[in-house]
Amino acid sequence: MDLHACFSDSYASARIKFLEAAASAGMAIRSYAHPLKGRDGEDLAMDVALDGAPDAQNLFVISSACHGVEGFCGSGVQVFAAHDAEWRERQRAAGVAVLYIHALNPHGFSFLRRTTHENVDLNRNFQDFSQPLPVNAAYRDLHPLLLPVEWPPTAENQAAIEAYIAAEGVVRYQSAVSQGQHEFADGMFFGGTAATWSNTTLRQVLQTYGRKAKRIAWMDLHTGLGPSGLGERIFACRDEAAALLRARAWWDGGGATPITSIYDGSSNSARLTGLMWCAVYEECPQAEYTGIAMEYGTLPILEMIAALRGDHWLHLHPKAPQSLHRAIARQVLDAFYVDTDVWRAQIIVQARQAMFQAVDGLVS
Repeated sequence: MDLHACFSDSYASARIKFLEAAASAGMAIRSYAHPLKGRDGEDLAMDVALDGAPDAQNLFVISSACHGVEGFCGSGVQVFAAHDAEWRERQRAAGVAVLYIHALNPHGFSFLRRTTHENVDLNRNFQDFSQPLPVNAAYRDLHPLLLPVEWPPTAENQAAIEAYIAAEGVVRYQSAVSQGQHEFADGMFFGGTAATWSNTTLRQVLQTYGRKAKRIAWMDLHTGLGPSGLGERIFACRDEAAALLRARAWWDGGGATPITSIYDGSSNSARLTGLMWCAVYEECPQAEYTGIAMEYGTLPILEMIAALRGDHWLHLHPKAPQSLHRAIARQVLDAFYVDTDVWRAQIIVQARQAMFQAVDGLVS
């Protein structure tokens, strides 16, 4: 399939391409219907396709759209993979089953938002909600500045943000904003106070497809951090030495693509709480788990955060002028998807390399 044609300009189109590709490849498909409709009235679902034996000892999960609008990239990778004869021959010959999870957060994908319909960041939502939740005091101080009364922000607001960055640094600003918070339900990077639909549905998927596997690998596809087009391979397991050694043995490309970690500060990502992939340990406790988040760069970090500020402001002001709606939506899409064939080619090449490496790692 032509590389360009694997990517889509809407959730509805992406879903059709994925389901058609999986069906034509003879994969076993199951759809988990979302309770709401999409932006254009379309059905929403977390679609799952299994390529390989349901009782395979080695399972490789490839997932997209944890953060909604980031699904334009991840869906393209999944569609390309379903049409990639060389890739499918390699994984099947190795006895590795591949589980494609398309649109972990279909609502955000459809509405061009990073959050779920509950305004929750899915990758901050995997908490034990019976226990006290983490407190992000730094975000509390920034919240009124991040989401001001007016948009675009006033000069005074911009000056206050710039003063914070000048005093604390960009890294501290990014961490304060993005590490996750459970205090402001209308705020940014809200981790929620209960499990979201996407959280509980993903757990069902892992229970259904992962409990017979002895080894599970996972590549979760993301965008928005780092240099444009570069896929950062972020260690996506608990802070365990053995898992980090496996991840480095499988995926560490050295040079521009080493395995990075939120635990030691080497990643472009801040250290986060409530991470999604921790669900593997709970739902598939019998399996040895090794995972990465493939994080493709788009825009500089401050531009990405500015786009998300606009999106959250708009969510709180739905009666804003349509011209502002369109401008903010465009800014958000640009922050998480670079609409060029050069960027798309970079995405596919790096994802494909990591996929072959995962198979080799699982059977080594």
